[in-house]
Amino acid sequence: MEILFWTAAAVLFYTYIGYGLLAALLVRLRGRRPAPEAFAEWPAATVVVAAYNEAAYIGEKVRNTLGQDYPSDLRLLVVADGSTDATAEIAREAGAEVLFEPERRGKIAAMHRALAHVDTPLVAFTDANAMLETDGLRHLLAPFADPTVGAVAGEKRVRASANGASGEGLYWRYESALKKLDSQLHSVVGAAGELFALRTPLAEPVEPDTILDDFVLSLRVAEKGWRVAYAPEACATEAPSASMEDEWTRKVRICAGGWQAMSRLRGLCNPFRHGLLTLQYVSHRVLRWTLAPVLLPLALILNIVLAPEAGVYAALLAAQVAFYAVAALGWALREREVPVRGFRLPLYVVFMHAAVFPGVLRFLTGQQSVNWARARRAV
Repeated sequence: MEILFWTAAAVLFYTYIGYGLLAALLVRLRGRRPAPEAFAEWPAATVVVAAYNEAAYIGEKVRNTLGQDYPSDLRLLVVADGSTDATAEIAREAGAEVLFEPERRGKIAAMHRALAHVDTPLVAFTDANAMLETDGLRHLLAPFADPTVGAVAGEKRVRASANGASGEGLYWRYESALKKLDSQLHSVVGAAGELFALRTPLAEPVEPDTILDDFVLSLRVAEKGWRVAYAPEACATEAPSASMEDEWTRKVRICAGGWQAMSRLRGLCNPFRHGLLTLQYVSHRVLRWTLAPVLLPLALILNIVLAPEAGVYAALLAAQVAFYAVAALGWALREREVPVRGFRLPLYVVFMHAAVFPGVLRFLTGQQSVNWARARRAV
């Protein structure tokens, strides 16, 4: 039991702390990757927004996109397929090109339909409720001046909110730090759908039932030998989930999509073919969706059994109990504002791991539809 406990603890430590330390060490030993030279002439670009019933956001999104300080031709394409509200009309009146069909077939189908109309060298994808700074698109596309870069991931930022899932913002800041290391080491392992870009010829269609389109699209590019760069200055800001219940729904969908993605990206686990990319993919993604959710409760159970054996186990158990107690208190006070920085982070971590189990079930039973309902966001 001691061997099993320390093995579980070591894997958990590596997954959330050790890999970041290893990546930082490797980057330090090899030296930071030099920034690419600026474009002599900036390429034209198309921004695609797949918007289903986004009437509340789409007008602001169109104005935000068309107001970008981008040094070349910029085209905005909004796909409002299946929308039953005024999304298409508002987007068109605000100045966007709009594609609309009455049938709703999911986000990935909308993206595929948009790509057939893209005639620029670069294409960026962004969510309807994610707003960019005026220079966001320029920062996002600048790394393509490096000919080894096939895709670029922007940075997701979550606004602070008294009633939202505030641990979400802290988690994304942690993710941003890891992505910076990944990009310096070799390649980012998966972009967030709020903001990412591709060389248009690399934007090949993926399976129509793909749940995490952003993740699969960007990693298919990396699988072909291209780098996925990270542009932390390209920030897409959105509100947090309106409640922990909404965040739970979102996390379960992401976990179902994560397992689906792992089943379709099995080749990335071959270190003889992908080398450093395999280390990054397994360390940063696969362990979180496979071993970590199982080892977290196992470490607690084993710690309870081992607590009488020695003082170190009693101390570790006290730390674990305190962590889960704060998570439980965060759940009890989820509707209240608590002016303590990081108070809800333990609850968010527990949510992340617990959501894997229903997510796996949805993946195995095929119950997660691509026509998912967008989680409500805090005001």
